[in-house]
Amino acid sequence: MRLAGYLRVSTQGQADDGLGLAVQQRSIRTWAKTNHHRVTAWCRDEGISGAKEATDRPGLSEALAMVRLGDVDGIVVAHLDRLARVLHIQEATLGVVWKHGGTVFSVDSGEVQQDDPDDPMRTFVRQVMGAAAQLERGMIRSRLVAGRRLRAEQGGYIGGVLPYGYDLGPRNSHGKHDLTKNDDEAETLSLIAAMKRDGLSLREMAQALTDAGRKPKRSDRWHPESLRRIVARL
Repeated sequence: MRLAGYLRVSTQGQADDGLGLAVQQRSIRTWAKTNHHRVTAWCRDEGISGAKEATDRPGLSEALAMVRLGDVDGIVVAHLDRLARVLHIQEATLGVVWKHGGTVFSVDSGEVQQDDPDDPMRTFVRQVMGAAAQLERGMIRSRLVAGRRLRAEQGGYIGGVLPYGYDLGPRNSHGKHDLTKNDDEAETLSLIAAMKRDGLSLREMAQALTDAGRKPKRSDRWHPESLRRIVARL
């Protein structure tokens, strides 16, 4: 079969470093070769949550469009949770592919079987796995929030992605790092704010910043998705 390989990572740090994306792509290549399929296109969502709808994920939207137009026979992912981390989005996405005669594969479990009224366990098992991924995501978020709340009470940097425009400073009396202003990144933020006021798109901003030699924290060039959260905060 001709397949579109779909790759997704949730954090921009993973996207900038290529961590996760490269691992997923390598596993899909190996699986496709072993199972005599051809990956004719790669669709990526970098730094985008699996809880977002397909319409909010350019890469997934592209892969679904290719199935709808008949450019590919299906979609392959490294794990089903790359397709979605919320059950109703998983089921809706599978439904779109199946509606247009496509097939979905995951490297870890093979073909995702369509619903069969004579085999209700097939649907039950798939949905339980999807619900488990959703539960895991919620539990991880809960632990992170609790941990950050405790660190915030002690003062200083509470963890997570380091805000653009700041660096880690010295430790405070609680042993936590304070944040210090990064002058170069602060200038870049001012440029981004000006471009936002001028109505530039995220893609236009990314190209302009890259051309000007302005860099994000963990990459050599800007991408529209790495700008989305920054622009939203301005």
